[in-house]
Amino acid sequence: MMSVIGGRRRLMTGSLATAAAGLALGAVALSGTASGATETAKAAAGTGGHTRPTVILEHGAFADGSSWNGVVSRLRADGYPVIAAANPLRGPASDAAALRTVLDHVKGPKVVVGHSYGGNVISRAATDDPDVKALVYVAAFLPAPGESALELTGKYPGSTLPGALDPVTYKLADGSTATDLYIRQDKFHHQFAADVPAGQAALMAAEQRPIAQAALEEKATTAAWKTKPSWDIVTTRDLNIPAAVQRFMAKRAHAHTVEVAASHSVAVSHPRLVADVIERAARATVR
Repeated sequence: MMSVIGGRRRLMTGSLATAAAGLALGAVALSGTASGATETAKAAAGTGGHTRPTVILEHGAFADGSSWNGVVSRLRADGYPVIAAANPLRGPASDAAALRTVLDHVKGPKVVVGHSYGGNVISRAATDDPDVKALVYVAAFLPAPGESALELTGKYPGSTLPGALDPVTYKLADGSTATDLYIRQDKFHHQFAADVPAGQAALMAAEQRPIAQAALEEKATTAAWKTKPSWDIVTTRDLNIPAAVQRFMAKRAHAHTVEVAASHSVAVSHPRLVADVIERAARATVR
C-alpha cells in the first residue's frame, strides 16, 4: 500500500512540476510575443522613484541602426528600454513620418536621439508629441524652419565631405532621375570615423546606407527643439559637420552642450559618453 501511495505522490508531484513548467514556458512565450513588454515594464519602473523613459535612437546618413550598438548595450545595462529606429534616408518629411509611427507605437515618456541627419528627422517627428520629454542631438543638425542640412553644413568652413562622396544617379519610374550619395570606401575611415579602429571602420564603410541627395536639400518646416529641452554632443574633430556649425545650432537651441574631441562617428568611438548624456537628459526631464 505504501509503495502505491508513494507512486501516486510521485506521479502527482511530477504532474504538478510539468504543469508549472508549462505555465512558465507560456509566460516566457507571452513575454516574447509582446516584444519584451515585461522587461520594458521593469526598466520603466526604474529605481529610486525615477521612471525610465524609452530611448528612441535615429541614425543618420551613411550609417544604420548598428551604429548605436555600443550605446544600446550601455543604456540597456542601466535599465532603459531602447529602440534603434530604421531611417529611410529619403527626406526629412517622409523620414519623420516613418519615425512618427515608432513614436506613436511606444507608450509613455520618451527621449528621442538623433545623429547627424537624424537630427533633422527628430526635430520634425517630435514636434507636438507630448510624450517626447527631451531631445538629444549627437553630432547632428538642428535646423530651423526654412534651413536644409546642405545649407547648414556650408555655414562655416571645415567640412570635407563633398570631396569624399560617391554619387549614384538612377532613373525613377516616371523617367526622371534621382541621386543617392555614399562615402567612398577608401575615404570612409578618415572622413567619417577617424577615431574608430580601421577594421571596424572598413565594416561600417561596406555596410553604409546611402542618403538621397534631395534629403540634404529639403528644407525643415518645424523645429521641436524650440519647445522641448535639448542636449547636444558637439564633436570637435568632425569632418562632416564642422564644430563651428554644431556650436551655432546648439547655442541657438539653448541646448545643454557637451564637447568631445571625436570624429563624426562619436556614438561608435565614445558610446559611454553618448549614453551618459542621454541618461542625463532622461533624469532631468522624466520623473
